[in-house]
Amino acid sequence: MTAPAFRPPQIDAPGPDPSRLRLQGHWTLEHAVEIGAQLDATPPSTQVLDASAVERLDSVGVLQLMRFATRRGLAFDEFVFDERHRTLVSAIEDVSDDRPRGRREYGLAAALGRLGFAVADNWKEILALVGFFGETLVKLLRTLREPSRFRPTATVHHMEQVGLDATPLVALLCYLVGAVVAFLGASILRDFGAEIYVVELVSISFLREFGVLLASIILAGRTASAFTAQIGAMVSREEVDAIRTLGMDPIDLLVIPRVLATLVMLPLLTFVAMIFGLLGGLTVGAYGLDIPPQQYLTRMQETMEVRHFLVGLAKAPVFALAISLIGCLEGLQVEGTAQSVGERTTSSVVQSISLVIVLDAFFAIWFMEVGF
Repeated sequence: MTAPAFRPPQIDAPGPDPSRLRLQGHWTLEHAVEIGAQLDATPPSTQVLDASAVERLDSVGVLQLMRFATRRGLAFDEFVFDERHRTLVSAIEDVSDDRPRGRREYGLAAALGRLGFAVADNWKEILALVGFFGETLVKLLRTLREPSRFRPTATVHHMEQVGLDATPLVALLCYLVGAVVAFLGASILRDFGAEIYVVELVSISFLREFGVLLASIILAGRTASAFTAQIGAMVSREEVDAIRTLGMDPIDLLVIPRVLATLVMLPLLTFVAMIFGLLGGLTVGAYGLDIPPQQYLTRMQETMEVRHFLVGLAKAPVFALAISLIGCLEGLQVEGTAQSVGERTTSSVVQSISLVIVLDAFFAIWFMEVGF
C-alpha cells in the first residue's frame, strides 16, 4: 500500500521526556487548520519542538510555529529543524517583525511615551544640525584654501532659484502685509487722534521684524523644501553614493553652493521686503488715511533711524544659514524611498520656520536688552 500524497501534521512524544515533542507529516498551507489544532492540543509542559522529521514545510507552518512559541513564551531558537528547511526558517525570522503596528493607544501613559520619543528625536535633530554646521564650516574654510573646489556655476544657478525667482512673491506678500499693518494700526490710533503715528508703526515693524521674518518664512517654505527634495531625490537614485565613489565630496558639490547662494540672496530679499512693506503702508496712508505722500515720506525720514534697518539686516545671514543647512541636512538623511523624500521635505519646512521664529525671538530680546 502506497503512502498518501499528503500526510497530515502529527505531534508525538519520541521519548520519556514530555517537554520535547516531535513533528511529522506535511506542515503546509493545505493543513493550516490541522496544524492549529495540533499545536493547541500540546500539553502545557512542552518546551521544545523537534521538526527535523517534517517532510514538507512552508511559510505557513513556520509562522504558526513562531506564534505558538510566542503564545507559550518558548524560545523559538531552540526548536529543531531539518537542514533543508533552515534557510526558509531564517528568512521568515528576518521579516516576521515587519507586520503592521497595532492600533494607536490614547491613554496618558501612551501620550507621555510619544512626547518622550518626540523630545528625544528633536534632540537628535539638534545635535545632527550642530554637527552638520561644523562640518560645512570646516569644508567652507577648506574651499577658501583650495579655490578649485568652489562651484561658481552651481552657486549662481541656486542664487537665481533662491533670490530672483522668489522676488515677486516676497514683494507682493510684504506689500499686502504692510497695508494690513497700516490698516490695523490706524483703526486703533484713530480713537486717539494719532493716525500719523502709523508711519512709525509700519516703518519700525518692517525694518526690524516683518521684512526679514516674512522673507525668511517664504524662503523656508520655498527654498528649504526645494533643497530637501533635490538632494533627497539624488540620494534615492544613489547619485550621492556615486559622487562619493568618484572621490568627490557631496558637501562641496551639493551643500556649499546652496548655502552660499542663500547667504547672499536672503539679505537682498530682506531689503526688497522692507521696501515693499513701506510702500504698502504708504499706499494705505495716502488713499485710506488721507495722509499725503509727501507728508508720509517726510515723517518717515524724520522718525526712521538707521539702527532699525541694521537690526533687520543683521538677522538675515543667520536665518539664511539655518534655512539652507536644515534643507540640505534633511535631503541627505533621505532613506531612499519616495515616502522618505516627502517626510523629510515636510520636516525641513517645519524645522526651518520654527527655528527662524525662535531665533527671531532671541534676537528681539537680545537687542531690547542691549538697547539697540
